[in-house]
Amino acid sequence: MQKTINIQNKKARFQYEILDKYTAGIVLTGTEIKSIRNSKASIAESFCEFNDNNELFVINMTIEEYLYGTYYNHKPKAERKLLLNKKELKKLQKEVQNTGLTIIPLRLFINEKGYAKLDIALAKGKKLYDKRETIKDRENKVRLDRIKKSY
Repeated sequence: MQKTINIQNKKARFQYEILDKYTAGIVLTGTEIKSIRNSKASIAESFCEFNDNNELFVINMTIEEYLYGTYYNHKPKAERKLLLNKKELKKLQKEVQNTGLTIIPLRLFINEKGYAKLDIALAKGKKLYDKRETIKDRENKVRLDRIKKSY
Protein backbone atom coordinates (compact mmCIF):
# COMPACT_ATOMS: atom_id res chain seq x y z
CA MET A 1 0.00 0.00 0.00
CA GLN A 2 1.35 3.42 -0.92
CA LYS A 3 1.63 6.23 1.57
CA THR A 4 -0.86 9.06 1.27
CA ILE A 5 0.36 12.28 -0.28
CA ASN A 6 -1.07 15.45 1.24
CA ILE A 7 0.85 18.64 0.36
CA GLN A 8 -0.80 21.74 1.82
CA ASN A 9 -0.59 25.49 1.37
CA LYS A 10 -0.44 26.45 5.05
CA LYS A 11 -0.27 30.21 4.53
CA ALA A 12 -3.38 30.32 2.32
CA ARG A 13 -5.91 30.27 5.15
CA PHE A 14 -4.02 33.03 6.97
CA GLN A 15 -3.58 35.35 3.97
CA TYR A 16 -6.96 34.75 2.29
CA GLU A 17 -10.60 34.46 3.27
CA ILE A 18 -11.87 31.24 1.64
CA LEU A 19 -15.24 31.67 -0.09
CA ASP A 20 -15.73 28.53 -2.21
CA LYS A 21 -13.80 25.27 -2.71
CA TYR A 22 -13.38 22.99 -5.75
CA THR A 23 -11.42 19.82 -6.50
CA ALA A 24 -9.62 19.86 -9.84
CA GLY A 25 -7.56 17.31 -11.72
CA ILE A 26 -4.12 18.24 -13.06
CA VAL A 27 -2.55 17.43 -16.42
CA LEU A 28 0.88 15.95 -15.60
CA THR A 29 3.69 14.10 -17.36
CA GLY A 30 5.22 10.84 -16.12
CA THR A 31 8.14 12.35 -14.24
CA GLU A 32 5.88 14.95 -12.58
CA ILE A 33 3.57 12.36 -11.03
CA LYS A 34 6.56 10.32 -9.84
CA SER A 35 7.97 13.39 -8.07
CA ILE A 36 4.58 14.11 -6.47
CA ARG A 37 4.39 10.51 -5.22
CA ASN A 38 7.79 11.11 -3.58
CA SER A 39 6.35 14.29 -1.91
CA LYS A 40 8.71 16.54 -3.87
CA ALA A 41 6.20 19.31 -4.64
CA SER A 42 5.27 22.68 -3.20
CA ILE A 43 2.21 24.90 -3.71
CA ALA A 44 3.16 27.59 -1.19
CA GLU A 45 3.60 30.47 -3.66
CA SER A 46 1.25 29.29 -6.38
CA PHE A 47 -1.98 30.73 -7.77
CA CYS A 48 -4.40 29.96 -10.60
CA GLU A 49 -5.10 31.98 -13.72
CA PHE A 50 -7.20 31.74 -16.87
CA ASN A 51 -5.57 31.88 -20.32
CA ASP A 52 -7.03 33.21 -23.60
CA ASN A 53 -8.89 29.95 -24.31
CA ASN A 54 -10.76 30.06 -20.97
CA GLU A 55 -8.61 27.24 -19.54
CA LEU A 56 -7.47 27.32 -15.91
CA PHE A 57 -3.75 26.92 -15.16
CA VAL A 58 -1.86 26.68 -11.89
CA ILE A 59 1.18 28.98 -11.95
CA ASN A 60 4.32 28.93 -9.81
CA MET A 61 3.68 25.41 -8.50
CA THR A 62 7.03 23.72 -7.91
CA ILE A 63 7.48 20.03 -8.68
CA GLU A 64 11.13 19.02 -8.30
CA GLU A 65 12.77 17.15 -11.15
CA TYR A 66 12.54 13.37 -10.87
CA LEU A 67 15.83 11.95 -9.64
CA TYR A 68 15.95 9.08 -12.15
CA GLY A 69 14.50 11.02 -15.08
CA THR A 70 16.68 11.35 -18.17
CA TYR A 71 16.21 14.01 -20.85
CA TYR A 72 12.45 13.34 -20.51
CA ASN A 73 12.46 15.25 -17.21
CA HIS A 74 10.07 18.17 -16.71
CA LYS A 75 10.58 21.84 -15.86
CA PRO A 76 10.08 22.43 -12.10
CA LYS A 77 7.96 25.64 -12.39
CA ALA A 78 5.97 24.95 -15.56
CA GLU A 79 2.33 26.02 -15.88
CA ARG A 80 0.03 23.05 -15.42
CA LYS A 81 -3.54 22.81 -16.72
CA LEU A 82 -6.37 22.18 -14.26
CA LEU A 83 -9.37 20.06 -15.21
CA LEU A 84 -12.85 21.21 -14.16
CA ASN A 85 -16.36 21.10 -15.63
CA LYS A 86 -17.33 23.87 -18.07
CA LYS A 87 -19.97 25.12 -15.66
CA GLU A 88 -17.42 25.40 -12.83
CA LEU A 89 -14.90 27.12 -15.10
CA LYS A 90 -17.46 29.70 -16.25
CA LYS A 91 -18.53 30.42 -12.69
CA LEU A 92 -14.93 30.83 -11.51
CA GLN A 93 -14.01 33.07 -14.44
CA LYS A 94 -17.05 35.28 -13.87
CA GLU A 95 -16.21 35.67 -10.18
CA VAL A 96 -12.56 36.49 -10.89
CA GLN A 97 -13.37 39.07 -13.58
CA ASN A 98 -16.31 40.81 -11.90
CA THR A 99 -15.44 40.89 -8.22
CA GLY A 100 -11.64 40.75 -8.31
CA LEU A 101 -11.32 37.53 -6.33
CA THR A 102 -8.39 35.16 -6.75
CA ILE A 103 -8.05 31.40 -7.10
CA ILE A 104 -5.49 29.72 -4.86
CA PRO A 105 -4.52 26.07 -4.38
CA LEU A 106 -5.08 24.72 -0.87
CA ARG A 107 -4.03 21.07 -1.06
CA LEU A 108 -2.33 18.68 -3.49
CA PHE A 109 -3.21 15.03 -2.98
CA ILE A 110 -3.50 11.67 -4.73
CA ASN A 111 -6.95 10.09 -4.69
CA GLU A 112 -7.88 6.40 -4.34
CA LYS A 113 -7.51 5.77 -8.06
CA GLY A 114 -3.96 7.17 -8.08
CA TYR A 115 -4.74 10.47 -9.80
CA ALA A 116 -3.21 13.74 -8.61
CA LYS A 117 -5.87 16.25 -7.56
CA LEU A 118 -5.68 19.85 -6.41
CA ASP A 119 -8.12 21.46 -3.99
CA ILE A 120 -8.53 25.06 -5.13
CA ALA A 121 -10.44 27.88 -3.50
CA LEU A 122 -12.05 31.10 -4.61
CA ALA A 123 -10.59 33.54 -2.11
CA LYS A 124 -10.48 37.17 -1.10
CA GLY A 125 -7.26 38.67 0.28
CA LYS A 126 -7.27 39.63 3.95
CA LYS A 127 -6.29 43.07 5.16
CA LEU A 128 -3.62 43.54 7.84
CA TYR A 129 -6.18 44.11 10.60
CA ASP A 130 -7.96 40.87 9.64
CA LYS A 131 -4.68 38.98 9.99
CA ARG A 132 -4.09 40.52 13.41
CA GLU A 133 -7.57 39.48 14.47
CA THR A 134 -6.88 35.91 13.32
CA ILE A 135 -3.69 35.81 15.41
CA LYS A 136 -5.54 37.20 18.44
CA ASP A 137 -8.32 34.60 18.12
CA ARG A 138 -5.77 31.79 17.84
CA GLU A 139 -3.90 32.97 20.96
CA ASN A 140 -7.15 33.32 22.93
CA LYS A 141 -8.12 29.77 21.98
CA VAL A 142 -4.76 28.44 23.20
CA ARG A 143 -5.13 30.31 26.52
CA LEU A 144 -8.65 28.98 26.99
CA ASP A 145 -7.50 25.40 26.28
CA ARG A 146 -4.72 25.77 28.88
CA ILE A 147 -7.21 27.03 31.48
CA LYS A 148 -9.61 24.16 30.72
CA LYS A 149 -6.78 21.62 30.93
CA SER A 150 -5.71 22.84 34.38
CA TYR A 151 -9.19 22.22 35.85
